Amino acid sequence: MGEICYVEKQRAVTINPNKICQPIGAMWATLGVHRGIPFVQGSQGCCTYVRYTFNRHFREPVTIAVASFHEHAAVYGGMKNLVEGVFNLVARYDPDLIAVITTCSSETIGDDIEAFIRAAKRKIANELGEEKAQLPIIPVHCPSYQGSHVTGYDNASKAYLAHLAKKEDGREKLINVIPGFGVNPGDIEEIKRILDMFGLKEKEDYSVLFDISETLYQPLREPIRELPYYPKGGTLVEEFVEAANAKATFALCQHAGGSGALYLKNKFGVEPYFGLPIGIKNTDNFVINVAKVTGLEIPDKLLDERGRLIDAIVDTVHYTMNVRVGIFGDPDFVIAITRFCCEIGLRPVVVNTQTPSKIYKQEMEKIAKEYDVTFEVQFSDLWDFEKSVKEKGVELLIGHPRGGVKLAEELGIGLVRVGFPIYDRVGYFRWPIVGYRGSLRLFDEIVNTILDTRVPWDQKQQ
Repeated sequence: MGEICYVEKQRAVTINPNKICQPIGAMWATLGVHRGIPFVQGSQGCCTYVRYTFNRHFREPVTIAVASFHEHAAVYGGMKNLVEGVFNLVARYDPDLIAVITTCSSETIGDDIEAFIRAAKRKIANELGEEKAQLPIIPVHCPSYQGSHVTGYDNASKAYLAHLAKKEDGREKLINVIPGFGVNPGDIEEIKRILDMFGLKEKEDYSVLFDISETLYQPLREPIRELPYYPKGGTLVEEFVEAANAKATFALCQHAGGSGALYLKNKFGVEPYFGLPIGIKNTDNFVINVAKVTGLEIPDKLLDERGRLIDAIVDTVHYTMNVRVGIFGDPDFVIAITRFCCEIGLRPVVVNTQTPSKIYKQEMEKIAKEYDVTFEVQFSDLWDFEKSVKEKGVELLIGHPRGGVKLAEELGIGLVRVGFPIYDRVGYFRWPIVGYRGSLRLFDEIVNTILDTRVPWDQKQQ
């Protein structure tokens, strides 16, 4: 029977981290809100890096405001910066929502964000009118020295729903979907397509909360004269309010959105479902649970897509069987992709995440026993991952380019790019890896990478 060897980082210092700090996750979530603006209570670098990273990954401009901390704010607090900054946003940009996102500096000096927001609302009411002061301003606490970018998204999901969700009679909805950090526009579009195949209507029967499928994937069309300019799409504030009236919440990434789903469960009795639908079993679970919640039959066309994925796996099993693979990234992706690798015949030998998790180890133990495989499970940085990859003779890497490109080049093995950020290729955010069709696309990429790096030319013709 398979088992895991669980390894934690033994050094105090981190070498080549496999994570980013919390605020970027909360910013990602807020960029999925219609006419929403993240306001970062920290220094300029706290949002400049994020804007640059989003630009590289999505190839889209993003709007992120910042309190611009300098020495004075670091010593005396950032109340003045927040009040004036939020007031200017309301006066000049007229947003539907602002999320005030803290950073390590504002958390360390002890900024009372809730009190600062009340002061900002008083200033807005006095100078711009009471109506403007009703604007939702959500405090999202993101101490950067804890957790990771995944934690920041998770904190945002709970903060939004705690401030906005309200139970209202006669306004029932079937499903909320919280995609999670790293779930790209193409993935969200695929989830919507699956729900549409059931006959469900977006914004009537289901809502995608923190929906970046349009806000971070915009068409280039003739200039729009409306100022200030906001991208189309995103979750309406009303959809967060109505989230309390749903029957179920599907948090695709339990670590990034699970807290929001559990809040709705504990406060309003909305049933939570967790699991990133990558691969056969995970997508089966998602589809079966949607059918259970809605009372609808699984569409026959969806079953055809499942069959095509299985057919592709059977057609190429002689290429994938027992290829030794190393997987790294955020925990929800690592868990889902590890299971998918086992389904298609790959052999995980080392997996790595650096985001704190209560279920990561247990889920890996389940996979090891279910597929009778033994592998190393790391909660550590990429320095430890690189050492194990070299020691264990890994033949294929799956993860983001920042941690995989140079290592793959050094070892002469392939890298399948998954996760965030992907900045050395274009278009990855456009194409899904979730659902049966998305899993098929990911599978094709895995097999083609193996063909490029491990299979001799004469064998490719078989």
